[in-house]
Amino acid sequence: MTFGLPPLPPAPGSPAGRAAGDLLADEHRQLAALCAALAEPGLPPRRRRDLADVLTATATRHLCAEAQYLYPAVRSTVPGGDALADREIAATRDLLAALRDGRERERRLRRHAYATADLLDRLAGVASTEDLVRLGNRIETAEEAAPTRPHPGAPARAPLNKLTDPAIGLVDRLRDAVTGRPTRPELLSRRYETRLF
Repeated sequence: MTFGLPPLPPAPGSPAGRAAGDLLADEHRQLAALCAALAEPGLPPRRRRDLADVLTATATRHLCAEAQYLYPAVRSTVPGGDALADREIAATRDLLAALRDGRERERRLRRHAYATADLLDRLAGVASTEDLVRLGNRIETAEEAAPTRPHPGAPARAPLNKLTDPAIGLVDRLRDAVTGRPTRPELLSRRYETRLF
């Protein structure tokens, strides 16, 4: 069963890329590690702010890419997928708002990880390995152009979010460059000469 995505480029052996489940599970672990680092007592204020910025940017990219590709895939292939996708879109809006104000961030991210794992299990039951790899490739690509700041009022359903997210993301990345805001864990690791994960 396909998700309406273009075919993978021909490759010998197994499909090229990571399956959506593996990719998103790794990202959920990374978000949990960022939350844990942010919760450490005695962090200097600048490092705390930088960690919060990286957590916010990483989570925002992740959430936007899921909304662009995972939820439409669930909607089109999983029994009852419309209701599941609508529930997660509403939860994503709440999570983006929580990222903005910093309240209940960790609890909402944990809930998101559990809900996404459930969606991925359901999807794996009806999709081929090739489709899951293709979905993972699209999610990774979407994350590169996604916003780095929460925009809970932005369109959250495909296809409109596939048009607006890259434009919003471009503006966010320009703001980040001008202000020197770190948006990736590896930038933070270099800034503080320490490894986060």
